[in-house]
Order: sequence, then C-alpha cells, then structure tokens
Amino acid sequence: MPEPTPLDPARFRATVGGQTVALYTLRNRHGMAAAITNHGARIEQLLAPDRDGRLGDVVLGHDCIEQVLAGQASMGAFIARFAGRIAQGRFALDGQAHQLSRNDGPHHLHGGTNGSRFRVFEARQTCASSVEMALVFADGEDGYPGTLSLRVRYCVTDDNALVIDYAGLAADRPTIANLTSHAFFNLSGEGGSSILDHVLTVHADRFLEVDAAAIPTGRIDRVVGTPLDFRRPTPIGARIDGTHEQLMKVGGYDHTLVLPGGEPGAPRHAATLHHPGSGRVMAVWSTEPALQLYSGNHLQGIGKGGAVYGPRTGVCLEPQGYPDAPNHPHFPSAVLRPGQWRRGRIVYRFSSLPVRL
Repeated sequence: MPEPTPLDPARFRATVGGQTVALYTLRNRHGMAAAITNHGARIEQLLAPDRDGRLGDVVLGHDCIEQVLAGQASMGAFIARFAGRIAQGRFALDGQAHQLSRNDGPHHLHGGTNGSRFRVFEARQTCASSVEMALVFADGEDGYPGTLSLRVRYCVTDDNALVIDYAGLAADRPTIANLTSHAFFNLSGEGGSSILDHVLTVHADRFLEVDAAAIPTGRIDRVVGTPLDFRRPTPIGARIDGTHEQLMKVGGYDHTLVLPGGEPGAPRHAATLHHPGSGRVMAVWSTEPALQLYSGNHLQGIGKGGAVYGPRTGVCLEPQGYPDAPNHPHFPSAVLRPGQWRRGRIVYRFSSLPVRL
C-alpha cells in the first residue's frame, strides 16, 4: 500500500462566516505528521508508521473545506463548550435554571448549534511541530451563562505522540465546561475499513449506565461481567453485537468508562488501541476522569480519497469529564467559577509491535 499524500493546504483556504480558514501541518523529526484546520480545531490527517516504518493515515477526515462543511460535524473536532449530551438541554446552576439549544432531538449535544465544531478558531503556528488556537464563547450563546475563553495547543513530539493541551477560562460568570478531542481513529491506515479487529484495552472498572438516548441515568456500574470490560486486551468486535441491554440501547459502544484516580493534573495511561494487521499501537494518556468509547455506530459519508465512511469504520477514544454532569450532583463537577480555568491534556502516543500476534 503506498504511503498517503499529505493534505493540500490550498484546498482548505476559505472564508467561513467572515473568518479565514487554513490548514496547519505539524511534523516531528521522524516523519510523523498531523494536519489541523482551525475550522473546529479539527484533526484532518495523522500519519503514523506501521511495523515496517511505512506511514499510514490513522484518522478519518476530509480532503478539503467543502467536505468538512458538508460532512460529519464532530469528525476530528475539538469539542466545547460541553462534550456529550445534556438531558433536555436543561441544567440549574446556583439555583438558576438554564435552557440550552436542543440539537439532538430534545437534548443538547457537544455544545449545541454554536459549539466549537462549527466555529473558526484564531490560529498561530508557533514552530514546525506545534499550533495554537483560541476561541471565545460569548455570554448567553446557546443558552450558556458566562463568557468562556478557550485555548487549544496541538504538538507532534519526537516520541511519535500527538499532544493536545487545552484550557477554558470562566471570564465573568459561573458556567460549565467539558472539553475533549473527537478524532475517529482507524489504525489500519485504510480509510473505510472496519475497526472491529482493533484490540482495545481500557483501564476502567466502572461505566456510566445510559438510556436509549445515550444519556447517563446517573447509575455507575461495574464493568465486570459486561461487554464494557476492556481491562484485558479485547477486539472491539468481539462482543459489540451481543444482547446486553447497554449495547442494544445505542447500537454498539457509546459509553463513558470511568478511569481510576491518579495524581491530580498528571496524565495517566487510560487506554491502548492495537491493530494487529499493521502492528500500530496507540496509547492514550489523559488528565481527565473518564473516557468516552464510541464505535462509530452511525458514521456515514465520503472521506479522504473517496473512502466511504460507514458504521464502525472509526473508533473514538475521548478523554473527558462526565456527560450530563450538571444534572447529577454525585458526578465530578463541571462548574467553573469566574477566574477559574479548566485545564487538561490528552496524549495519543504511537508505536508498533514488530510481529503480528
């Protein structure tokens, strides 16, 4: 299989909503590269080597800005103000009720109609391996109280990792925030192929039970004896079509896995994804308390090189806080007070196994 061609920045140059869109290419000394557009602070390409050193594109994405605008809105995007769903788009803060936009049936999803995935960030490439992006959400946008200033920094390191550092500041009023990256991974390097043969390990012994709308019920269950137990390496497809009620409710995996506590603010090893065919391994490190596992159950569309993105052709491993946290007092709080930052780091580190197991 030939190595993929780097994306053409000229095909992403555009003006959207009066703001300039561009594509920024980051490289390390060993050939690994990432292409990030400031439309949605979106990862469009990520080139990582297989066991033979051949580069392959390990994320789903698009060839041009027109495809981005017409495609799956979350694909590759950085998600803010709030990752995941908020039931009925409602929550209360300090005794005051807030009604958010409803963009997922009666519910609020991924920050609503003006969430970061639809926005153009200010961007500045600081060196060959790093780009910084910034966005300000105004008080009252999508019903959220308070101004939220968001900063995101992408960096490709010489140990073959994509590092995402992010911070949201409550500028003037109490508000809520839950931040993550929504990249769809396929470590085979073949866009449109299944991810069911990928072997997943997640260091989580609990998960959030969800209802048929994929919203947490508030119950935190143990993974033991369920298809959500990935504490040992398990192919994603091994149990995905089983009859467990949690799988049947959402058509596969779309669940929050609760990570064990670590040193506050320090990244810890959350998960490992391995593709036996190529030998590629991706380790996920994070400062977040949970990991959203989404098996691409509803993917559809055309991606890079004309690849058909169908269900289960990409998997998301999204470190984040708990979805619907404002409506469950026993969940870790998503509240930010004026002057308070919500900071985090996600690391996707790539390596390979020398032989097929």
